[in-house]
Amino acid sequence: MKNKPLTKKTHEDTITNPKIDDLARNTDDGYGEFLTSNQGLRVNDDQNSLKGSERGPSLLEDFLLREKITHFDHERIPERVVHARGVGAHGYFEAYDNASALSRAGFLQPGVKTPVFTRFSTVAGFRGSSDLARDVRGFAVKFYTQEGVFDLVGNNMPVFFIQDAIKFPDLIHAVKPEPHNEIPQAASAHDTFYDFISTSPEAMHMLLWAMSDRALPRSLRMMEGFGVHTFRLVDAAGKWRFVKFHWKPLLGVHGVAWEEAQQISGKDPDFHRRDLWNCIEMGAYPEWELGVQVVEAEDEHKFGFDILDATKLIPEDLVPVQKIGKMVLNRNVDNYFAETEQVAFCLSHIVPGIDFTNDPLLQGRLFSYLDTQLKRLGGPNFHEIPINRSLAPIHNNQRDGHMRQTINKGKVAYNPNLLNDNTPKQAKQSEGGFSSMYERVDGHKIRLRSKSFSDHFSQARLFWNSMSEAEKMHIVKAQRFELSHVQTESIRNRMLMLHAQVAPELAERIAEGLGVPVPSAEGVQLNLGSYGADTDPAPYQPKPATDSVGSDSALSMASGAKANATAKGIKTRHVAVLATDGADVTAIGDLMKALMDEGAQAAIIATHLGSIKGQGGEELLVNGTFLSTASVLFDAVYVADGQASVAILKQNPDAVRFVNEAFRHCKPIAAAGAGTELLQAAAYPGAEDILSAEGVVTGKDANGLNNDFIAAIAKHRFWGRELKAMPA
Repeated sequence: MKNKPLTKKTHEDTITNPKIDDLARNTDDGYGEFLTSNQGLRVNDDQNSLKGSERGPSLLEDFLLREKITHFDHERIPERVVHARGVGAHGYFEAYDNASALSRAGFLQPGVKTPVFTRFSTVAGFRGSSDLARDVRGFAVKFYTQEGVFDLVGNNMPVFFIQDAIKFPDLIHAVKPEPHNEIPQAASAHDTFYDFISTSPEAMHMLLWAMSDRALPRSLRMMEGFGVHTFRLVDAAGKWRFVKFHWKPLLGVHGVAWEEAQQISGKDPDFHRRDLWNCIEMGAYPEWELGVQVVEAEDEHKFGFDILDATKLIPEDLVPVQKIGKMVLNRNVDNYFAETEQVAFCLSHIVPGIDFTNDPLLQGRLFSYLDTQLKRLGGPNFHEIPINRSLAPIHNNQRDGHMRQTINKGKVAYNPNLLNDNTPKQAKQSEGGFSSMYERVDGHKIRLRSKSFSDHFSQARLFWNSMSEAEKMHIVKAQRFELSHVQTESIRNRMLMLHAQVAPELAERIAEGLGVPVPSAEGVQLNLGSYGADTDPAPYQPKPATDSVGSDSALSMASGAKANATAKGIKTRHVAVLATDGADVTAIGDLMKALMDEGAQAAIIATHLGSIKGQGGEELLVNGTFLSTASVLFDAVYVADGQASVAILKQNPDAVRFVNEAFRHCKPIAAAGAGTELLQAAAYPGAEDILSAEGVVTGKDANGLNNDFIAAIAKHRFWGRELKAMPA
């Protein structure tokens, strides 16, 4: 039904004789011809925030941006609208001796140790969803510096779906459960999400990241973090540089298979938070190094992309990451609600030496985060909640408000003043006062996006080119899964056309699984979502992908894991030891000691609880049974020797399945002596010989087998098995 101006009579009728249903719906079918504000103002451009020139800063005057984001921020009470399911821990950050040349921030000076609180989260799911949903992971760190609180709010992926914050509510509305039936939960495999993506090609780069193994981390301790946006670092002399923030885990970057993630969600939906908690409790503290990519001010435009575009990354092969400090998480929370749930991160929380850029996604988020906390935590005094309190003293004239706890003395609550000797006074820069970077802003007030943001496919192609063959297979399978759940054929076709712009091979492989050809993109206007109603769309059509993008080794988890396997070791890996009565208990003891010496954990999995008896009457305590646990909760599997034990396990379907699944998921497997018989019983029909497959260790003396098994665990996975008819 079209929106029609109300006549005087109909307006009076509505006031004097309102119908609740009509007032709630506004129109009979909930839709109108024109997009309007909440006050009925017809909107000319809902895709771009108001800026001071195309690449200029977003303007506070933009009432449409503020209305849209304010409404979005206040949609959930009291759960976070996004990042609702989270887990946090305390720790510290210690600066190396090289960051002071880049920034005057106090916490980055040599040897300074700063308390931190870090919260990890999934984005789309509610608090009760699974840790192993295919999703972006939030990675937010609160630094309690001596100069005030600094919040580095990011994700485990370096780019984002959209370029302008005004589109953020639309993105989240599209990916959340469809409003008519609240389905699906914590999953993007549905029509509304892909309808949005298919009309917003700027999202294609991030979509490939979300369909990759990055969306299924093995643990929170084994995933990278990124600041996403381009910030500025300002040194003591006032010189500034562009910067991208990176968190690099010392354990390496690892993921799990999609089938494995689905099973973990059923076996232990708290898998990630339990893992983080347990590792901190046992003293195996998670560690990350903070790194920066630095771009000099004069080099801002030297790349083939715009560094202010949040859908782009700076390849590490072009600008290496400099490590400037290390974060260690060494203390779990005492109360989940008081700390993890009430912690408030705001991008606007910065300290001297760090400043913003004109990234239009960042500019909008500066408003959004603060606005969200005002609603979610009851008002403007959320900074007084213990987990949010600054270590630096607070002196200002802000008083009262909901949930105020500070008892201010005196009658002066304003500046300037003479009654209190003009205190608290403003601080000079030399006294640690924050001053926004001096920058000339010269341009027309306009709702447009810079044309330098219009290459949506080159970096998506860079990401695809950088993947190993196994990682490419995972992306293809993920998109087949997702698009097979999309019921609208035209949306599937548009998605295939967009994938073809990234890489024809990618689109063809996805289309093969859907049983359709790749549609022709001739005459199709791809860029439906980045300009207003009166804007000529021609100049804003996406540019074709650049064929010369090449690849970047830092983007591949497989390459990184292979290169760093020896250095990372097997610390905190979980190994299942399959055995029952009649097993070689002595050899099991030797293996468990060898694993513990390397920092790994081993668990005896048997047919029954209690203990198992060895060949000579020795006993070992059992940690779990085949009914109470599963292979997906472990990183590797060892089958103990002992003919009597193996004979029992071969007759146990759950034991056979345990090994079969571990092999399907490309995990390291070892079998001593008769244990190889269980491996053969679990062999997958049509796959390669299990005993000769990579990552399977057999047929050696105890010491040799243990050493080779530990070396295999350090490599994490052997994804090459998938390329030999072994699904995962």
